[in-house]
Amino acid sequence: MTAPRIARIDQSKLRENAYFALRDAFTRGEFAPGDIVSLRVLADQLGTSMTPVREAVRRLVAEGALVDTPSRTLMVPPFDGRRMEDLKAARLALEALVLDQAMARMTDACLDGMEAILATEPRGGDAMPDLQQNYDFHFALYRQSGSEVLLPLVEALWLQYGAYLNLIIHHRDATRIDQHKHHHEIIAALRRGDGAAAHRALAADVERSFQVIAADQKDRTRA
Repeated sequence: MTAPRIARIDQSKLRENAYFALRDAFTRGEFAPGDIVSLRVLADQLGTSMTPVREAVRRLVAEGALVDTPSRTLMVPPFDGRRMEDLKAARLALEALVLDQAMARMTDACLDGMEAILATEPRGGDAMPDLQQNYDFHFALYRQSGSEVLLPLVEALWLQYGAYLNLIIHHRDATRIDQHKHHHEIIAALRRGDGAAAHRALAADVERSFQVIAADQKDRTRA
């Protein structure tokens, strides 16, 4: 397995920075379902001691990104079809609510910023979807809502969903995914004030990623 990319942290605020660096890595899909996680390896990657990493991991366990197994091994929750469907249903519901609030506060500057995110060179090259770019686009939109209630809930869902994103990025069809098709549709709909079209594009974007994984798991079951 390729080592997860985790940014080294500023030593002045170890506890918070360790947590946010790890949360960012999980959200971006750096870990796959079933991965075993070593505190020592994480500490080495972050460039810090074990103590702030241990505290950060406790928070990630509480938030569902990690499981503390009976053998005391830390593990990313293994693939579970029902859990995946629950995550999809929750994302569709909550992100639609956030979109409604964002549309009420939408500005040309925000839309220009979202377009600028899509125009940046993908981190992994043109062939592969860039999960950081995907995250930046969605949360540029969602933060426009200004919701102090819904945003943390959506962030928590993405934290748990990150492992499934990892499956997508390593899927055999990953290079054929037009990752920004629905993103451009969302921006176009918002520019013309078409809320219904923005909702359809967002739902299609969320559904597509789950469909890729679900189809792959069905193929594995048949095999």
